[in-house]
Amino acid sequence: MTPHDFMAKWRHVELKERSASQSHFNDFCRLLGVLDPVSADPIGEWFTFEKGASKTSGGEGWADVWRRGCFAWEYKGRHANLDRAYNQLLQYTVALENPPLLIVSDMDRIVIRTNWTNTVQEKHEFALEELVDGAVRDRLKTAFVDPETFKPKKSRQELTEETAGEFAGLAQRLRDRGHEAHEVAHFVIRLVFCMFAEDVGLLPDNLFTKMLEVSRRNPAEYVENARTLFGAMAHKGGRSALQRSSGSTAACSRMIMSCR
Repeated sequence: MTPHDFMAKWRHVELKERSASQSHFNDFCRLLGVLDPVSADPIGEWFTFEKGASKTSGGEGWADVWRRGCFAWEYKGRHANLDRAYNQLLQYTVALENPPLLIVSDMDRIVIRTNWTNTVQEKHEFALEELVDGAVRDRLKTAFVDPETFKPKKSRQELTEETAGEFAGLAQRLRDRGHEAHEVAHFVIRLVFCMFAEDVGLLPDNLFTKMLEVSRRNPAEYVENARTLFGAMAHKGGRSALQRSSGSTAACSRMIMSCR
């Protein structure tokens, strides 16, 4: 199957996940030049559709495709929320022998997340139109034949040390500019809290990151943007650290402006 054949067939398909997933995956295998699950493993021992798996939260489920030592793959319908598909896969990982790659697709996109222990997770996203590029197809083929090529280079410990160094450098620059030590420490804690809140979903839709991006384009608006965000968090969170320390919002805002 050529890339143009693949795209012509799947670009406008609106079938539900259950109706289309296996056909899509078989075509994808043909596109990449690898055997599909039934051809490669008729018994279903190491490469199969509908691999049964016990959820870590209890109950039973099925991964749409599983290839031992390579990946677990979950399909959703077109324009579906692929983050939910990924969270579904996460519940199967133990039962599926912790595959190094967790892949989700809505047939318009393929998203690969790495799943190695003690490494920083990386995310790779490929759009349907990119499959005309031979380098992209070769990259996707390695998920089947050499998943180690996706393995992140940094460990979690290395990332933690690097991040700690960045915060230490920020704190020292603020102290060098005359800000009081307690105020600097409090400011850094607030930043860490916002990052944590965003990561665990307490701040939805990457709200903190988006606020910083908007403020980077127009630094003069940062003070008001921060005041609005922190005020909303304090009101919503009740007992949050932001509520207990709302009086220092303006000081934090001034310090970010001084570091630009």
